Amino acid sequence: MSAEPKDSPSAAKSATPPASEFADDRYMEMGKKHLAQMSSGDINGWLDAFSDKAVYYWSAGDSLAGKAALTKYWTDRRTKVIDSISFSKDIWLPLKINRPQQGPDAPGIWLLGWYMVDVKYKNGKKLQFWVHTDMHYDDHDKIDQAVQYIDRAPINKALGK
Repeated sequence: MSAEPKDSPSAAKSATPPASEFADDRYMEMGKKHLAQMSSGDINGWLDAFSDKAVYYWSAGDSLAGKAALTKYWTDRRTKVIDSISFSKDIWLPLKINRPQQGPDAPGIWLLGWYMVDVKYKNGKKLQFWVHTDMHYDDHDKIDQAVQYIDRAPINKALGK
């Protein structure tokens, strides 16, 4: 009996998994639900997606650590600063990282999302802009890291900061 060729389907199954691969589409649905909760004002439902030890990073380098900090910031932001917010043109990419490349790509499930934001602030100012958010899920499907890439200068200007 001869050995199977290296490129056969069964040989591929036994090979080392790729550094990254697509994750289950259910993570896309989780991302869509997450945005719908923020848009509808269901801040408690939105916050429920995070683990107690979650860290929320912004591209400018500032961050929030722990669910209590996230709860205070986002509850105040959604109820006292934002009058309405909606999301459109969303694109989702669920990834499973098997072997980190250079960091901070921690192993496990990441959901990468790009979307258009339409926001009206309590002061009457309106903005439209693109956001990219990366979310890492722990073993209980709770977000333990979120990284949001956003230009906050127009937001600060609209808010008079």
